[in-house]
Amino acid sequence: MAQKITKWQRFMLKNWIIQFFRFIYLNIKIMLVVAKGHGGTR
Repeated sequence: MAQKITKWQRFMLKNWIIQFFRFIYLNIKIMLVVAKGHGGTR
């Protein structure tokens, strides 16, 4: 079990990071669109 990280594990790790950034990016985009569309809800 003390072997190096397999390609699959490394791929999953990278994929998780990419998904995480995509999620944040989409959230910011949606927030900006909503803020513009409603002229600020606060």
